[in-house]
Amino acid sequence: MTMLWVHAEATDGKVATITLEMLAKARELAEHVGCVMVGDADAVAAELGAHGASIVFSTGDLDGGLAGPALAAGLAAAIGAGAIPDAILFGTTQDGRDIAGRLSVKLDAPVITNVVDLEAGEGSLIATEPIFGGVTNVKTVFTSDKPGIFLVRPKSFEAVSVDGGAAKVAPLAVPDLGATGGARVVNRHVEESDGPKLDEAAIVVSGGRGLGDAEKFSIIEDLAKALGGAAGASRAVVDAGWVPFSYQVGQTGKVVKPDLYIAAGISGATQHMVGMKGSKTIIAINKDSEAPIFGVADLGIVGDVHKVLPQLLEALANR
Repeated sequence: MTMLWVHAEATDGKVATITLEMLAKARELAEHVGCVMVGDADAVAAELGAHGASIVFSTGDLDGGLAGPALAAGLAAAIGAGAIPDAILFGTTQDGRDIAGRLSVKLDAPVITNVVDLEAGEGSLIATEPIFGGVTNVKTVFTSDKPGIFLVRPKSFEAVSVDGGAAKVAPLAVPDLGATGGARVVNRHVEESDGPKLDEAAIVVSGGRGLGDAEKFSIIEDLAKALGGAAGASRAVVDAGWVPFSYQVGQTGKVVKPDLYIAAGISGATQHMVGMKGSKTIIAINKDSEAPIFGVADLGIVGDVHKVLPQLLEALANR
């Protein structure tokens, strides 16, 4: 590969972890790595350069405009004018999905989604994608003569810096968007949290339907706080309205790879295990000794979560 572009996402001058993960992989695959983004590239040029990007193409501030229409249009215009990377990597985030989908339409090129690994093929990247709920992996090759568009799942690669210098910043012109550019973000609401983010925490404690009801989920949050970690949940708990979607771990939620993952009252549906089976150490607590979660656990406790968790909290308090 000669040139790969990575979609860079940043908030308050800090680059998103998924961006740094993709940059680490892009460095392995291509001679030159660039970034494309919306917003103030100067504020993150040093961090992006430290992770291997040599140049950052930015639309600049959109004055409240949506990232999707602007960046997709800017990329399509640049590619149409002859700036053709071998591929563009997007994170599987809200903005990443939006921009990749819009760019796909503009280039009349497909998107390869749910990518967990990438390797160099003859003239194209080969993507590894889990199918059937993560039971089987398949390899997919992008055969179009247009730049490949790949959506990468978070935590697929390890973010490692290379102590490079700050990336050069260059403008990415955005053509007239017409009515598509009319939408504006008028307000943002940040979910309050007094602990680490779920997808970045070293310790995650997740609860499932085995807890019984919504009121009993608080013990999951208490244990996560006592361990300095983050609380998560199975899809069944989120669908039941016990906790917000931001807690969900699994194929349609967040993918986590903590040092320690505690699954309490979670049976271990394939959908959930796709999101946590990469954890370094997994502890499962379930009264059903045949629960599938024990198949991936390093330590299994067959018991009632309402008896095991209080004793664990008490032991932590007495340390």
